[in-house]
Amino acid sequence: MRTYATAQLIGDRSHQCDATAVHTAPSGARAYVLLDGIGSTDEIRDWTRNAARRLARAAARRGDAEAGLRAVYDRYAAAPERQGPWAYEPEACAVVAVAAPGRPLTVAWCGDSRAYLLADGAAQRLTQDHNLRRVYPPTDVFPEGGNRHRITSCLGSAYTDDEVKGACGHPAIESVTRPAENCRLLLASDGAYEPYEDGGHDLSAYLTGTPGPAARRFVATAVDIARAAPNPHADNATVLIADIRSS
Repeated sequence: MRTYATAQLIGDRSHQCDATAVHTAPSGARAYVLLDGIGSTDEIRDWTRNAARRLARAAARRGDAEAGLRAVYDRYAAAPERQGPWAYEPEACAVVAVAAPGRPLTVAWCGDSRAYLLADGAAQRLTQDHNLRRVYPPTDVFPEGGNRHRITSCLGSAYTDDEVKGACGHPAIESVTRPAENCRLLLASDGAYEPYEDGGHDLSAYLTGTPGPAARRFVATAVDIARAAPNPHADNATVLIADIRSS
């Protein structure tokens, strides 16, 4: 039985600029990647798909999510066309997880795509968003806080860890490690998780069953919830669901 599945819906956008990729290295390390392209054009769509495959290969070969993401981030950041004040090239929020034999699960990210673990019936969020809402959290005076759609770090940026941390209080890339226990991994773009979060829904209730049906149900429900909201708009909704087994 296949242990992972992906699903996506375009929502109300003109282009589907989310992408997923999975790669297994000869060592047995498997990388799961989800990218959310910033914008809606043919160029961004194609770049995001290629970047997702590149990141999956890099992370699997290194057997570590952060090492893989940093290698790809640095490669894009060093490109001549990304230098200078007027540089503009495709960018994407990125999250990658690596399950390697005999090693803990590693997760790394830049941007606001998220990773969750479902264990013992509860969904635990592993990532912290790289956006202005994190920089300016909600307060009594400003209950919405900073704009959650203004990203403070992403794949394709040329800013260093120190530069991002100085401006936003977090590095360009962050990572976490968790035991490789029997659990379900969810990677999700903001168009997939925000409708649930805004509506106060428990994510774990939508992650049951085998990965394929669970992934399709998750994005379909996300789009339905978004279109039923007071200001209806459905973003690209993409998830990757994988069952992680300890070895």
